[in-house]
Amino acid sequence: MPETRSNSKALKVGVFYDGSYYTHVSNYYNYVHPHRRRIHIGGLHDFIKHMVAEREGTRPNLCHIIDAHFFRGRFTAREANEKTNQLYYDRVFDDVLMYNNVQTHYLPLKDMQGRKKEKGIDVLMALETYELCMLKRYDIVVLVASDGDHVPLVRKLHALGCKTMLLGWDFEFTDPETGDHQYTRTSTDLWNEVSYPLQMHDIIEEGLKDDDEVIRECFVLRESTARDSEQSVPTYVEGDPDEKHQSTVMSLMNGYGFIRFPDNNLFFLRDDLEGMDFADLHIGDPVEFQVAMNARGQRVARNIQRVSEPSTAN
Repeated sequence: MPETRSNSKALKVGVFYDGSYYTHVSNYYNYVHPHRRRIHIGGLHDFIKHMVAEREGTRPNLCHIIDAHFFRGRFTAREANEKTNQLYYDRVFDDVLMYNNVQTHYLPLKDMQGRKKEKGIDVLMALETYELCMLKRYDIVVLVASDGDHVPLVRKLHALGCKTMLLGWDFEFTDPETGDHQYTRTSTDLWNEVSYPLQMHDIIEEGLKDDDEVIRECFVLRESTARDSEQSVPTYVEGDPDEKHQSTVMSLMNGYGFIRFPDNNLFFLRDDLEGMDFADLHIGDPVEFQVAMNARGQRVARNIQRVSEPSTAN
């Protein structure tokens, strides 16, 4: 008897990210949504394999993501150097993408009436996706996108005999700082054109409510947020316990920050604080700390304590 598809056919999957859109959605879940976690690319890929398997009547281990590509505009080195730690953040995220086997495609941001905007990214994404699909003959192309400009691409992929899956989000919120009402909508034309539209806002809400493991793994663990890897807590090579440094807090984010220190400011996590809560820490506060090396050989601040008077870093 012939084997059924569910246990015989491996599927080739390509995943293509509109990078700005992905970042916008990840920031929403990290800063606005009650879950307070960034999206974890490795977990999202596992989710994609489960969704492809469910729609195609096969098993997740037969759904192989053979390509993943990330498209985004980026500041030039000079411009990034003028923004506090922008080069560092870019490198950390590049490390995350490389760790998850995602290839990057960047174009320089263009200055348009005094504002930096992406130009040509959608076209580049469409051309690369179509060309790779012709070359590698994906069974499924997964788009993480929202713009109706991708509709012609989807139609071209269908003409090649490739099915499409869309990961799209619709959400809205009020900006707590400005009071402005913000909303994100995925193009209705794009929803209607793809083979498998996934309304991620609803899928994630239901999954979190039901504590679904696949959905839970789509997010970075809180203690891992903003670390050098999305996957695990890095081990540290501690410095001399008797060697203490003093400086001031330069910036604070959601659970992490930076301390002024030559030649490159030091990253730290809320877990590295001693004798104080992260919520009580402010920019400019004088602190005492030790310097350690994380798993990637980067210097970080550890065992951080508040001091009464600021002093210049050693």
